[in-house]
Amino acid sequence: MTGLFDSHAHLNDRQFRRDADDAVARAAAEGVERIICVGWDLASSRQATEAARRYEGVWAAVGVHPHDAKTLNEAVLAEIRELAREPKVVAIGEIGLDYYRDLSPRPVQEAAFRAQLGLAKELGLPVVIHDRDAGYDILRVIEDEGAPPAGGVMHCFSQDANYAHRALDLGFYIGIAGPVTFGRSQALREVVRAVPEDRLLVETDAPYLTPEPYRGRKRNEPAFVRFVAEKVAEIRGIAFEELARVTSANAVTLFKGVEGVGRPLL
Repeated sequence: MTGLFDSHAHLNDRQFRRDADDAVARAAAEGVERIICVGWDLASSRQATEAARRYEGVWAAVGVHPHDAKTLNEAVLAEIRELAREPKVVAIGEIGLDYYRDLSPRPVQEAAFRAQLGLAKELGLPVVIHDRDAGYDILRVIEDEGAPPAGGVMHCFSQDANYAHRALDLGFYIGIAGPVTFGRSQALREVVRAVPEDRLLVETDAPYLTPEPYRGRKRNEPAFVRFVAEKVAEIRGIAFEELARVTSANAVTLFKGVEGVGRPLL
């Protein structure tokens, strides 16, 4: 079975509180060999780091999501910095801007985003970018601050092909999640066709954004990255095994320190 890499999941979410071990085991049974567990605030970043310690094939990203940007102060940033120095922490994230819910004031979101881009550059780590309805403000901030030399990923990409090309020019990878399997996802499918194969990642964002055929019926989990990968392979007209190989290699390249596939997830 070809190894898969779920480049963005939240095993630290409360929905996995009772069955994270089982969810990881189901992922392993579906050929998932690596997972990035992503934080969204200080507590969840600690939990992501703990998950990375617990499971052989899990690594962590730590950071403060735009929803929680109002919680980012010097003390929180200092602890995120310390967590980021742990051996299995391989990115800063998820960070960015969210103008859909506006749970933190937009200037506060931007200040937190800039601070964490600076932290990623300081530590030589890539970033995991959250963008919802913030579009070109994301690119503006990255261009102002300078993209981290280690690059990053536009997580759960939802923009058009022109935006994708600008992100690629800044050194970013494009993360494709469950919405690519939805019926009304033509623009995203065009992005999937346009992105160079060496800049594509697949992800679940579990427990959110469950792909077809389980959309609306089941909680998302890392095992379901298979459905995302199958749809991306179909759209690109290549074998599933090749798509899995390429996206796994891309994730290993981006998240320095993650060991290659071929070893147990558990």
